[in-house]
Amino acid sequence: MGKDKLRKFAEVSKMTHVLEPSKEEMIHGSDVLRGKWNVELFKNEAPITLELACGKGEYTLALGRMFPQHNHIGVDIKGNRIWRGAKTSASEKLPNVAFLRTRIESIDSFFSPNEVDQIWITFPDPQKKGKRARKRLTHPEFLDKYRKIMKPGGRVNLKTDSSTLFDFTLDVILEQGLKVIHQSIDIYTIGIKKFPDELNTLMETKTHYERMWLEDGKQIKFISFEL
Repeated sequence: MGKDKLRKFAEVSKMTHVLEPSKEEMIHGSDVLRGKWNVELFKNEAPITLELACGKGEYTLALGRMFPQHNHIGVDIKGNRIWRGAKTSASEKLPNVAFLRTRIESIDSFFSPNEVDQIWITFPDPQKKGKRARKRLTHPEFLDKYRKIMKPGGRVNLKTDSSTLFDFTLDVILEQGLKVIHQSIDIYTIGIKKFPDELNTLMETKTHYERMWLEDGKQIKFISFEL
């Protein structure tokens, strides 16, 4: 492991707004903040939004800035990626932003029922090979995990460049009879009709990967649906 990664890991380990479970806790979960994120960490009763596979936390930070009345938690397994978002949130003194380092497969072990209001999934690995479909973050098995921690009618927002993932998600939504709130196959050309102005502004927040895909001429897709 390079010295730069070690330095970042050391910095993250000292940040009080970053939870880093042990390998054992990643498998079996942790009761450190489960059901107590608002009481123990944020010190309020505001709604909680998760960004899954958050990478450097661009959307977690954007959400934190735009919606100070809500709490926002970025989730990723890569500590050196979380470091960037955690560092920025600390320097900007965003009291409503935190990070959790774990695998998404274990997400229902770190939150209690009805603890989460909304989920954002921004440019996850689309797992293009059919045999890896179960790894897609909108696969029914993942949606079942989200249901365990979300309030009834909680919203899932997916932003992706991948037609494979987008079409797969539409199929899952149709199969499960879920309610679609908003969708667009090209948010920067077609746009999203009847989308609140504040969220239109949020949609223009571009992650590292999104900028790459736009430079390659790819369309950016979005869908929001209720569980």
